[in-house]
Amino acid sequence: MAGAYDDRDGTIWMDGQLVDWRAANVHILSHAMHYASSVFEGERAYNGKIFESVKHSERLLKSGEMLDMPIPYSVEDIEKAKYDVLKANGWDDAYVRVVAWRGAGEDMGVASERNPVRMAVAAWEWGAYYGDAKMKGAKLDISKWKRPSPETIPSHAKAAGLYMICTMSKHAAEAKGCSDAMMFDYRGYVAEATGANMFFVKDGEVHTPLPDCFLNGITRQTVIGMLEDRQIKVHERHIMPEELEGFEQCWLTGTAAEVTPVGQIGDYNFEVGAIARDIAEGYEKLVRS
Repeated sequence: MAGAYDDRDGTIWMDGQLVDWRAANVHILSHAMHYASSVFEGERAYNGKIFESVKHSERLLKSGEMLDMPIPYSVEDIEKAKYDVLKANGWDDAYVRVVAWRGAGEDMGVASERNPVRMAVAAWEWGAYYGDAKMKGAKLDISKWKRPSPETIPSHAKAAGLYMICTMSKHAAEAKGCSDAMMFDYRGYVAEATGANMFFVKDGEVHTPLPDCFLNGITRQTVIGMLEDRQIKVHERHIMPEELEGFEQCWLTGTAAEVTPVGQIGDYNFEVGAIARDIAEGYEKLVRS
């Protein structure tokens, strides 16, 4: 499948029914368009099975609660919708996007209690998020934007509005020939990439930023479990910028990114070493098992 995302053949689930891809539209006065009242999930299906599907559905509902936007579907409803989309399009390997948002209704200001909460599920065939970086290591810029304090946003929701600075950061990175950008948090600690969590290796042990002001990714949690199964010590902690120079390996984790080694962040270089390769290969086997 190729071409613009609004002009493709296929089927999308929308508000309880399967509709033609090109007919899956919303009104311009939908609340989400103006006030970012939208939450979403990104998932991957491998061999017809969506990895950690239920956890993603549960997180979608939790994100909706955090935005004061109760989603009118159960986990079971969301699960059925996702698999109905895969079946309707004939896909076994695909990226699945579930999105819920405040639609158009009687309110068109900041408040939107009277507007319906809507939901859609789309999927498409999508290869490696960072291209050939899985072999040679991704190159990252360092963003000028910082992940904000939990006192200013619902930082543990997977909400569309939280990605605005991520989009700007990634645009700036791509203009410099980079795949992505690393972001610090509001205190100056190493946080995450624009859509992926980060891991570092030093002296055979793994260090990963404490997700106290950004999303604790499902893939991140999976990888920590893999490392612990391998008897590799994992330190979840605040990481200072000056520590980057001392780390030997680095990789990114996320549903889209999967496990992607990093070769460079700004002026800091990393080897695509044994632990990074082992985790990347192990994750690939796990999701297809």
